[in-house]
Amino acid sequence: MANTITTLIPTLYDAIDIVSRELVGFIPACFRNSSAERAALNETIRYPIVPAATTGDITPGTTAPDDGDQTIGTGTLTITKSKYSPVRWTGEEAKTLGNNGMVNPILRDQFAQSMRALVNLIEVDLWNAAYQGASRAYGTAGTAPFGTANDLTDGAQIRKILEDNGCPTGDMHLVLGSAAMANIRGKQTVLFKVNESGTAELLRAGTIGELQGFQLHNSYPIAQVTKGTGSAYVTSGSTAVGVNTIALVTGSGTVLAGDVVTFAADANNKYVVNVGVAAPGTITIGAPGARVTIGTANAMTIGNSYTPNLAFGRHALHLVTRAPAMPEGGDDADDVMEITDPMSNITFQIAVYRQYRRVKYEVGIAWGVGAVKPEHIATLMG
Repeated sequence: MANTITTLIPTLYDAIDIVSRELVGFIPACFRNSSAERAALNETIRYPIVPAATTGDITPGTTAPDDGDQTIGTGTLTITKSKYSPVRWTGEEAKTLGNNGMVNPILRDQFAQSMRALVNLIEVDLWNAAYQGASRAYGTAGTAPFGTANDLTDGAQIRKILEDNGCPTGDMHLVLGSAAMANIRGKQTVLFKVNESGTAELLRAGTIGELQGFQLHNSYPIAQVTKGTGSAYVTSGSTAVGVNTIALVTGSGTVLAGDVVTFAADANNKYVVNVGVAAPGTITIGAPGARVTIGTANAMTIGNSYTPNLAFGRHALHLVTRAPAMPEGGDDADDVMEITDPMSNITFQIAVYRQYRRVKYEVGIAWGVGAVKPEHIATLMG
């Protein structure tokens, strides 16, 4: 009879509880589609996109108007990563440590580190998708947000962008890096003065639940990103309000996804590039596109390198996770099980491979991410 890893369940859950305390902010803030189903690398997951509604004048008559049909669009997310983290023990190692009761504590911490490594990769992918798929930006490159004492303007202005874009305000999230979070904890006294904030959470525990309608999160990978090398680009035609593709000519160098750009005709709006170029061509800025008409031969400026903190509605940033695919009938694994992290709702696949005088465990997961609603994502620059 084949060996099983059922006896490892307490150890695995112990490890999950440890890894779930890491500073990940995008995973709990995004829309997640996580299950124990299996998925193959590069598999496509489809989701519906409902078009904007139409209206009409009410005119009394014998029958109701013959309208209301809609064409429901679809978007796709792709499983782009399928990864594992290995843990391996020889019989001699287990025997040596087993005599003093150290095998299970060490194995627990090894599983914790494996899950931590995989979760961190997912968190980085979500951050990249969010800042490269945002609509517009607010703030000053190189200056961490919330740095002015008792001034929450940064939160108000980033919320304004989302509201102007029509983002529902019932489930909004603001994911900050360590510098911005330190400014909130150290300089915004209105938040930690108990008589003004109404709670001692920030003062005693350093936690903030909600600020100006945003659920606050802290994410470890948020760091400065380097701008593209593009210069001297100008528009080759007029871009109307609401258009998000802009043709560029004359200049040279790269315009990267995530670059924050302004135009001479519209210095008040900082647009985020979603699709860049490496030479004269057409860039795509985040929906809803241009806020004013940008005329022909309008100079474009790429902003300085910056640290992207992100504000978004939960529905705008998606994460799909699945157990990695297995061949029909399984592979050489003696046993395979899926275990769901109760904190993040991410399902990991645990497989055990019995080898010659040693055993190898694999912690695996497949995932894909996407910024599916750029108009409901905004960048708070630091």
